[in-house]
Amino acid sequence: MRKFFILLLSCSFLLLQCQKKEKVLYTMGIFQVDDAPTLNEVRRGFIRALEDNNLKDGKTVNLKIKNGGGNIPQVQRIAQEFVADRVDMIVAFSTQCLQAALNETHEIPIVFSSVADPYLAGAGMSATQHLSNVSGVSSRGPIKESLTFIKQVLPKTRRVGTLWTPSEVNSEYYLELAREGAKELGLEIVAVPIDNKSEIVHSAQVLINEKIDAIYQISDNTINTSFGAIGNVAEENAVPLFGGFLFSTQLGACAALGWDFFEMGYKAGEIAVRVKKGENLARIPFESMSKVKLYLNLDAAKNQGVKFSDAVLKKADKILSEDKKL
Repeated sequence: MRKFFILLLSCSFLLLQCQKKEKVLYTMGIFQVDDAPTLNEVRRGFIRALEDNNLKDGKTVNLKIKNGGGNIPQVQRIAQEFVADRVDMIVAFSTQCLQAALNETHEIPIVFSSVADPYLAGAGMSATQHLSNVSGVSSRGPIKESLTFIKQVLPKTRRVGTLWTPSEVNSEYYLELAREGAKELGLEIVAVPIDNKSEIVHSAQVLINEKIDAIYQISDNTINTSFGAIGNVAEENAVPLFGGFLFSTQLGACAALGWDFFEMGYKAGEIAVRVKKGENLARIPFESMSKVKLYLNLDAAKNQGVKFSDAVLKKADKILSEDKKL
């Protein structure tokens, strides 16, 4: 009996030691709302920033990576799991994920990226006046610049169509910015709402029937996951399609002005590194992107009846041409 008791104590001691060893690694709970290409690039950039600072998954940090699959209740459950697991940091990619994280904790550090307007999400009042446990990188897109570019390429444009997702705060925000910018430029925005990505093809066709001159697809996570469907509709109807994120040029857009989402994620990763090293998150201002890039797809442009001037071609940061190489 004495031997059994000693053995039991030894096993308990070893179990406690193992648990302590597992807790040594700083744990980051990382989640995104869905598989949007922009969010995947943000995640890739974030992880690269960690690795460049010797924070490697399974070695110096523990990364719990989750995807909400476009299901908002699931996004909320993931945030709840992170809090219940007592992760050391929550990393939120998308407005929905930031909102979910903020609903669950005001103590665990939260770093965000790919959030159009963190203030609408409840993260603070300004870049320097924000909740003490939150900071990150805003992704507010160059909406007016994009509309100005469309007018430059297609001077006769008057009616511009877009799809939007009412359930996404960021989508509604971008639509409002598009309407404001369009009014200043003498354009009219024709907007068709969708509830989920299964409605994209039908709704894109509805836009075409509204006799629009071009489509400027604002960026939101629901639509970005199936942007190629809009590209197909635009090509079939020879309607110029301009994207709200750079990668859209690989999915059927003839052109797109926007940010490098890998760089955006990298910036958020650098903030996470600073917090991991002990810097006070309350003193880290929100960051934003500054360098607008231009991507072109010459094949899509040809199919959509768009011809770029030499000046536009020279301005482009990347061109997808007939050899299919960026």
